[in-house]
Amino acid sequence: MRFSVKATALIAASLLALTGCGVNGASVAAITKAQSITLDEQQPASPQRVVALANGSAEIIASLGYLNILVGRDIASTSNELKGVPIATAGHQVVAEKILELNPDVLLIDNTTGPATAIDVIKRAGIKVAMIDEAWTLTDIAKKIVAIGEVIGAQPAAVQLVQKLNSALQDSGKDHPGVRIAFLYLRGGSAIYLLGGQGSGADSLIEHLGAIDVGAQKFKQPFSPITSEALIAVDPEIIMVMSKGLESVGGIDGLVSLPGISQTPAGKNRAVIAVDDSLLLSFGPRTPDLLRQLSGAIGQVSGR
Repeated sequence: MRFSVKATALIAASLLALTGCGVNGASVAAITKAQSITLDEQQPASPQRVVALANGSAEIIASLGYLNILVGRDIASTSNELKGVPIATAGHQVVAEKILELNPDVLLIDNTTGPATAIDVIKRAGIKVAMIDEAWTLTDIAKKIVAIGEVIGAQPAAVQLVQKLNSALQDSGKDHPGVRIAFLYLRGGSAIYLLGGQGSGADSLIEHLGAIDVGAQKFKQPFSPITSEALIAVDPEIIMVMSKGLESVGGIDGLVSLPGISQTPAGKNRAVIAVDDSLLLSFGPRTPDLLRQLSGAIGQVSGR
């Protein structure tokens, strides 16, 4: 359950990432993009050709200064510097022939990348396939950077980027003690309405800012079905959603009509933060700037 729900959330976000975001209601604080932390100098050209399909891996490679080795990326890697790199998948679905046409030396994947049959075809073609662990907490980002640096032979740059990341993360945090936030994963067209709990990914962001993830406080699993009773019990002041998720339920008017929402302080005050689908759980070089913007958005919609 833990992996399947989180994988579904990531894949759905990836499929929707390039369609833009549109939300209704002046109460919504929208975060549509964030700047990446990067090393100051681009690295020398490398003979490698890399297709990066693991979530966030293309953004990390670009931030390491190795944009020149990228010949393909996944649809959820949307930072500006990657616009010239071809998207090599439909969502996280791999078409082996499409990857082989790019003639890569290395393919980076994670547990959401499939199908396995396509990966097997790529391996049999002699292409190195490297599994990169997913990141669902802020502390996981450094591990992901180091792992990617090892695969592409950029260990010194990875160490430098981790140092820069950690410094940026230390500059934010604990700005909103006691503010109660619920993360909702919504896909109205598919009748998916979930409350984030421990391990959703959003809990790491919320807690870094000193706020309380009310779903994580109550539920040990990453996601639980939304019920009126559950929402009233956790009593959020702010609701955080993905932008396309908010759009899928009809904007803020549709959101407050869901069971239990209007009976919470967040629903009564229409206090909502909507974050771009490809950004919220990217856990990569854009995350420090995302946290800075989240801090501002919390202050905006909470008034404290």
